[in-house]
Amino acid sequence: MDKETTGSCLCGEVKFHISGAFDHFYLCHCTRCRKDTGSVHAANLFASNGSVTWISGGEYRRQYTLPGSFHTKSFCSLCGSSLPTENKEAGLLMVPAGCLDTPVTKKPDAHIMMAHKAGWENGLVGIPVLDELPEQD
Repeated sequence: MDKETTGSCLCGEVKFHISGAFDHFYLCHCTRCRKDTGSVHAANLFASNGSVTWISGGEYRRQYTLPGSFHTKSFCSLCGSSLPTENKEAGLLMVPAGCLDTPVTKKPDAHIMMAHKAGWENGLVGIPVLDELPEQD
């Protein structure tokens, strides 16, 4: 991704822009990231020299850090959408790819924490792929 990227939450109240390039893009399958997303993996971009500027909705931003860990999630208190998290001590910006409005052009670097993936993730290759919602019976 280039120098400036925009994003927002699902309800649109929180808006931001990111300055700086993303160094890494990981799809993390650890238990914590699966619980954060409610899905098979988290898709997070990382920028060591990036910064976030909150355009609107800053008062709705919340952050949760799992006790005894560095695992932190930022989110909108209105709709629950994941938002960027700055770790100033580590000099790292973590941005959930799904909250970006600017198209993500960087390809993921790797699937990580595969030793901890969900059991139901096995055998997904053969299931149907649909472009839209399935038809209701």
